[in-house]
Amino acid sequence: MDMFDQLFSLLGASIRMATPLIFAAMAGIYSERSGIVDIGLEGKMLFGAFAAAVVSFETGNPFFGLLGGIAICILLSLMHGFASVKMRGDQVISGLAVNFLASGLTVTLGHAWYSQGGLTPALTNAQRFTGITLPGAEWLGENIPVIGPLYEQVISGHNILVYVAFGVVALTYWVLFNTRFGLRLRATGEEPNAVDSAGISVAWVRYRAVIIAGVLCGFAGTYLSIAQNAAFQREMTSGRGYIALAAVIFGKWHPRGALAACLLFGFLQALETRVQNVEIPMIGELPSQLFSAIPYIITVVLLAGFIGKAIAPKAVGVPYVKER
Repeated sequence: MDMFDQLFSLLGASIRMATPLIFAAMAGIYSERSGIVDIGLEGKMLFGAFAAAVVSFETGNPFFGLLGGIAICILLSLMHGFASVKMRGDQVISGLAVNFLASGLTVTLGHAWYSQGGLTPALTNAQRFTGITLPGAEWLGENIPVIGPLYEQVISGHNILVYVAFGVVALTYWVLFNTRFGLRLRATGEEPNAVDSAGISVAWVRYRAVIIAGVLCGFAGTYLSIAQNAAFQREMTSGRGYIALAAVIFGKWHPRGALAACLLFGFLQALETRVQNVEIPMIGELPSQLFSAIPYIITVVLLAGFIGKAIAPKAVGVPYVKER
């Protein structure tokens, strides 16, 4: 059973590691399905994490922290949307500007407000989203072999945002493929001229898409600072926004595929913490930096041509100019 305990512990950690990626990947799907490239996932997650930690610390309520993280991410999304839709600017440059703004401003504000080198004060459990023990988890873990520990360690024990993330995947699938808005969103990313000819505002569809992306990035950033951790740390996203964007491509702009990619990257990140300090015969102990780089190396390798042909929405990254 010790082997199963280690496996279930690894799987539970994989889910927790994958959660911010899932939120950000779903955000990327909404944005890119509408035709807007969202390189700024990283910056929105980072600023969302900062805002959530600050608001939660000042109010003592993690739900207010979540709202703060969502609000700042919507603001950044609207800035990106204005530059991309209204001004028809370069969407990649606009997204990078969001990343640079978040990287610099979070540290500056954090240092000015708390004088802790850009960090926010540590949060108490009352100011965070903590783990939830599902009904019957302890009893099943002690009395039912395999299935009980699976339920106790893999399914139970996560904070509420983990469960929300998987609900968001199901909701995203339903919205994209079973609602009028989803049909218009997908059509806008493929043939915006046809959408415009049908009397639908391409700009309004894209603005709604980036707003939804902002909400989801707010969830992702909030998870990092007040659920997975207990404070904001400078650059705490550590490239997760770019990994989420890679997951969107890996999943071919589909919620199920992106979810699978996020779980894979989460598994690799969880595995990293467990294989450090392990000595290999004839070689010895490998440097911890090598294991830290594994998820990023795998990302590059997969995107280099091992995922099959991934066809992006036709109009992604192309500013729409209304025909007169």
